[in-house]
Amino acid sequence: MEAVGFPSLNTHTISCSSFLKRTPTKLPYQTNHLSTSRPRTPIYRTHQIRRSATRMQADNEDFELKQMRDMAAAKKRWDALIRDGKVKPLTPREAGYAIQLSNKTLLDVRPSTEHKKAWVKGSTWIPIFDVGDEFDAGTLSRKIMGFTMGGWWSGVPTLSYNNQFLSKVDEKFPKDTDLIVACQKGLRSIAACEVLYNAGYRNLFWVQGGLEAAEEEDLVREGPQPFKLAGIGGVSEFLGWTDQQRAAAAKEGWGYRFMFSARLVGIFLVADALFLGGQQLVHYLQDIRSH
Repeated sequence: MEAVGFPSLNTHTISCSSFLKRTPTKLPYQTNHLSTSRPRTPIYRTHQIRRSATRMQADNEDFELKQMRDMAAAKKRWDALIRDGKVKPLTPREAGYAIQLSNKTLLDVRPSTEHKKAWVKGSTWIPIFDVGDEFDAGTLSRKIMGFTMGGWWSGVPTLSYNNQFLSKVDEKFPKDTDLIVACQKGLRSIAACEVLYNAGYRNLFWVQGGLEAAEEEDLVREGPQPFKLAGIGGVSEFLGWTDQQRAAAAKEGWGYRFMFSARLVGIFLVADALFLGGQQLVHYLQDIRSH
């Protein structure tokens, strides 16, 4: 949660003075008779590579530790907001009643990847975190790390804090507006409630569990998918191996399961065809070289 404003930990650096002390000094009269027959690998380059790898590992550990500390501190603040009555929790069904009966506004703070799949009718969409379109070195490295650390499987993109979130909310809603804040699972929406409360909003309601916890009859939905499936993606969604899809399969029956089973069989068939095609190509190239 970099947007909350926690300072980053200092990166670890490793000194090479001990290495220099252990490196013997070669006397002028010492010669190496084998130097002309076999090239030597520079020792200092090997040491630099090891030192860089150790520094990268230390930086990654620092980043994970910082995230854990930031999340623990944020959770304490969020619990205090609810405990002190500054933010009032609602179930998805209670939020639906409040929207229909008392004409309260639902503020959807989900990223665009989730909002485009399903949204509450009449809601206002202002994401607090969204998929960034920057391609600087820092953002690109975070995107690559997120993809390799499981983003390819879960489909969860790398999100960046929306610096215009508060200004856009101020443009649409006065400070005394009753706002029901919702996201997919409830985490980003409680973070948005904290930002809004600190900005002067006092009538805040938080959808506990997010829209994923809503049943179809709780809220009036628009969009191509159910609320429960709006937060999934990646290879796991394609194969139907998410908890949300398993729950849907239990309700829908064998027809729903058969669709994803067919996809899995199709992947194996395509992989097998590519393997056999590669073997045939290798044999063909070998025959050309032999002739």
